[in-house]
Parts: sequence; C-alpha cells; structure tokens
Amino acid sequence: MLDFPLVDAHVHLWNPQSLRIPWLDDSPLLNQNYDMSDFQSHTTEIEVEAIVYVQVDVVPDQALIEVFLVREQALRDPRIQAIVAWAPLEEGPQIRSYLDRLVEIDPRIKGVRRILQGEADPAFCLQPHFVQGVQLLAEYDLSFDICIYHHQLAAVIELVRQCPKVRFMLDHIGKPAIKDQVFDPWRAQIEELAAFPNVQCKLSGLVTEADHQHWKSADLAPYVDHVLAAFGEDRVLFGSDWPVVLLASDYQRWAATLDELTAHLLPAARQKLWADNARCFYRLPGARDLKL
Repeated sequence: MLDFPLVDAHVHLWNPQSLRIPWLDDSPLLNQNYDMSDFQSHTTEIEVEAIVYVQVDVVPDQALIEVFLVREQALRDPRIQAIVAWAPLEEGPQIRSYLDRLVEIDPRIKGVRRILQGEADPAFCLQPHFVQGVQLLAEYDLSFDICIYHHQLAAVIELVRQCPKVRFMLDHIGKPAIKDQVFDPWRAQIEELAAFPNVQCKLSGLVTEADHQHWKSADLAPYVDHVLAAFGEDRVLFGSDWPVVLLASDYQRWAATLDELTAHLLPAARQKLWADNARCFYRLPGARDLKL
C-alpha cells in the first residue's frame, strides 16, 4: 500500500438535516450525515494529507449555504484545502455577480462544478449562455469539474474546444459503462478530450459504474490503463468519491485496488497521481514548490 501521504481530489461531506439534497432520498446508505469525523474513521489505514471538497448538488438556493458549512469544517480540519462549489453557469454573463460573491467567501474556493449528467439533452452544455458562463470562469481563475455520463462526451469535447482559457477536470473518467464492459466510443473520445492540454482527469467513481456487488480489479484495469495512456502521468489524479464510493466499496478497498492497478508506474509518476497533480491543479498549499 502507499508509503506516502495522499491527496484525495474528490470528497463529499453532507448532513441531510442541514441541507436539502434530493438525490439522496432513495439511498438509505447515503442519506445520513457524513462529515470529517466520519471521513477519519473510514480512512484509518491510509494517511490522507489533504482533500478537495466537491459540491453535492443541494437545491440551488442553498448552494452558498453549502459553501459556508464546508468553510466551517475547513476551519476545524485543515485537510480541507480546496472547495469546488456550485454555480448556475447556464445564466451566462449574468453569473458574474454570483461569482463575485462566491470567491469572496473563502480563498479555498478553487473551482466550480455544475453537474451535467442528469440533463436530458446531451448537448445541454453547448447552449450559448452555458458556454459563456464557463468561459467566464477563467477571469476568476476558477476551474470547471465536468460530471457527465459517457454519452455526453462528444458535447463536452466541443465545450472544451470553445473554452481554451478554462482549466477542466473530468470527474470519474467520464462515467463509462464499466458494468457492461463497453469501451467505444468512450475510448476514442477520451483520447480526443485528452488532446486538449487544459483538461485533466480524475481516477474516481469507477467502482460505482461497475457491478456494485461483484466488481473486481480486472473489470477496471482497461479503463485505468486507457486514461493513463491518454492523459499521461502529469494530468491524472486520484479521487475517492467518498462517501458515494460506499455503494460499491469501502475507502480502503478502492485505494488498494487503484494502487494495485498503477503499481507499474515509476515512483515519481505514482507521487503525481496520488498527490502532486491534485496539488497543482487545485492550487493547494505547497503546489508552487512542485516540479512536474
């Protein structure tokens, strides 16, 4: 297992009693409190040095409340070193006042995520106002986390093409159909997306796209290998997607599986995957001292 501290680039924290999170309603396992004390109890065998908090899709009128609540936890636990917040990007240029307010809340706010996976129109992200909203992120030095299903990749590729000044992070490797072992056209589209130098990719969320009860490391291996080959060692990050990962795996098993699947990497590349790339992309403390 890892012999150095890791940076987890994709962690959620929530309390359904404090925030309305509709998508939790149908999951008794997830529809309960998960805070940093719970995170600590789930990671006792792994040294997690820093985490990136990623928004949890609360109802829109509570999105800024979510940020304040995470800020409170970050003041108590310094491992929360970056926040990826929600923003209504589909409002286009009118989002500027919202972003002004957002970045004033806390310097840990490094990026934005507006989840796309639930949109019925796979080209939702190509609406002119949405594109303009994403383009505006560059002025605030905010990145954009892309959360989609694999059938939306073609539209995302075009979105990235239209936003060359924005830094993008593909969450959960684009959610391919791992359970059914489907690779195409995901495989070619990942290569096309990786050709843009302003895009990076999280090795996260794989087990929840696999068979929750019966997945094994061999099911994930071709997807991990392809992402590593496409993006290279400087643009791939580890993320746990905790606590959503609990639907298919505990924290230890997912980390151990990815460790096994990337054991062939040289030590410097492993350090990048498990810590340094996340520090650089999300501009965590100490990132300027890294030489990638």
